[in-house]
Amino acid sequence: MEYLIEKARKLKSIIVNFGPQKLFRIKNKTKQERIIFIALAAAIVFAVFVFVQINNFASPSYYTETQTARTEELFVSSVGSFGAKPSEILLIQKNSLIGSSPPGKITPQVLGILIAGGQEDRTRQEIEEYIVEPGDSLITIAAKFEISLNTLLWANNLNRRSFIKPGQKLLILPVSGILHHVRAGNTLEGIATKYQADIDKIFTFNQMNNKEDIFIGDILIIPDGKMPRKNITNRQDYIPLASAFFIMPTTGHISQGLHYYNAIDFANQCGTPVWAAAQGKVQRVGNNQWLGKYVQILHPNKVVTVYAHLSKILVNPGDQVSQGTIIGRMGHTGHTIPAGPDGCHLHFEVRGARNPFAK
Repeated sequence: MEYLIEKARKLKSIIVNFGPQKLFRIKNKTKQERIIFIALAAAIVFAVFVFVQINNFASPSYYTETQTARTEELFVSSVGSFGAKPSEILLIQKNSLIGSSPPGKITPQVLGILIAGGQEDRTRQEIEEYIVEPGDSLITIAAKFEISLNTLLWANNLNRRSFIKPGQKLLILPVSGILHHVRAGNTLEGIATKYQADIDKIFTFNQMNNKEDIFIGDILIIPDGKMPRKNITNRQDYIPLASAFFIMPTTGHISQGLHYYNAIDFANQCGTPVWAAAQGKVQRVGNNQWLGKYVQILHPNKVVTVYAHLSKILVNPGDQVSQGTIIGRMGHTGHTIPAGPDGCHLHFEVRGARNPFAK
C-alpha cells in the first residue's frame, strides 16, 4: 500500500507540473504508451481512494458517532430524504412495519430493537394481543412466544382440542404461568397458594409496592403458576349491568374497538376532560410504560374501570367520586400509536362486566 501511495504522490507532482492536458503531449511517448500511463494513474488513484474509505469506516470515531446517535436518528436514517418521522412508523403484529409516510432506511439492529419493544435485551413483561395468522397452531404460537402450551390455553379459556382460525385474537402472557383477575377477598398469599407459585416472584414481576398493594380488578401475572384441576379454565364471569349504569367517560369518537383488556379507545384532542363513568372509589392512580398515567376506580357492584394515557390526573387514591366527576385529562402518555400528540386518546377498560361501548 505504501508503494501505491508513493506512486500517487508522483502522479500528483506530474499533474501539477504539466497539467492534465499536457500528459497527452509528453515527448518521446507513443499514443499507446500515453494511454497505458493514464490507465495506470487512474488505477493508483482508485486504490488510494478505497484504502482511505476502508480506514475511515474502521476507525473508532466512526463507530462512536454511530453508537451515540439520537434514537430518532437511529429509527429513520434518512428523514430528510423520505419525509418520515419516527412517530409515523408503526409496528404491526411485532414483525412488520408500516408508515403513514414512506419510511427511511431501518437497519437490522434498529428493527430488532423495535420488535423487542423499544429497548435492547429487554425482557417482555406485558401481556400482548396476538392475531392468529394462516398456518398458525396453538403449539406454534406458544413456541413463537416461548411460553408453555398450557399458559396459552389457560389465558384464552381453550383446551387441547380447541380450534383457532385466522383473525382470532389471543392473549399472550410474557412468561409461562397464570393470568389472575383479583376478586374480593383475594390476598397475595392466597393467590400464591392457589397456583402453587412463589409469592416473591409474583410480587417482583408485577412491580408491587408492598404485599398489600392488591385491589379488586387488578390483573396479576403469576410466573410458573399452575391451574388447579378443579378450575381448569380461567374464565372471567361478568356482572350484568343496567344499560344506563355507565356514561361515556369522555367526548370524541371510538378510535379502536374492543381489545385487551376489555377496552375501548376514545380519541379527541389532548386535554379533553375525562370523567368517572359511574360512582365509585379511586383505588389507585399510577404511571407505567404501557398505560401511561392512569386512574382505577372500584364501583359499588365490584366492577372496576380503568382510564389510561391521561395527560393529567385530578384525583387521589381513596377519593369518592360521583358519576361525571372529572378525574383527569386525555393525553398520550405510555404506549400509544402513533406516539406524540397525534396519539391522544382515552383507553377505557371495564373489569368484571362487559364494556357497554363495545360494538
